Amino acid sequence: MAKKAEAKQEQQVSLKGYVPNLQRKYREEIVDKLRKEFGFKTVMQVPKLTKITINQGIGAATGDKKLVDVAVQELTAITGQKAIATYSRKDISNFKLRKGMPIGAKVTLRSTKMYEFLERLIAVSLPRIRDFNGINEKFDGRGNYTLGIKEQIIFPEIDIDKIQKIFGMEITFVTSTEKDEEAYALLREFGLPFKNKKS
Repeated sequence: MAKKAEAKQEQQVSLKGYVPNLQRKYREEIVDKLRKEFGFKTVMQVPKLTKITINQGIGAATGDKKLVDVAVQELTAITGQKAIATYSRKDISNFKLRKGMPIGAKVTLRSTKMYEFLERLIAVSLPRIRDFNGINEKFDGRGNYTLGIKEQIIFPEIDIDKIQKIFGMEITFVTSTEKDEEAYALLREFGLPFKNKKS
């Protein structure tokens, strides 16, 4: 019993000391690079990634509510964090939509899970897109970037044989800067494969 308790304690210690690769890269490399590139006087001025939000709108859910449950399960598997259902805020008769109906799924990632998801997205998922040649570099004017994904099957956590329907999603990267140029440089240094890499 004592050995088991000791092993559990060691495991907890190692988990506490665990730092995702991209988080370490940010601290050890990216901060310095961006300080030089933009002439920041202090480390506090260097932009950082604050959160990643992933949203799925399930249009077909108006006819089949179970699709939202499926989307929540898949998004939970993809991100490693419990996703939640989203609900319509108003009635839209043209879309057979009533206020309070489940219409999608979302999850917000911060800290460790955010960096882990970002690493898997860059290293594994994006390269699985058919005829992939980079992502567009259109930011929102406030230092945030949204990436549209057409099919959830690019994520290895999804079993293609078991999927009921193809869902797209929007992945939004929220940064601490309001300047698109600085946000672009930050995401570029993390390794997001923008089409026209600026030097």
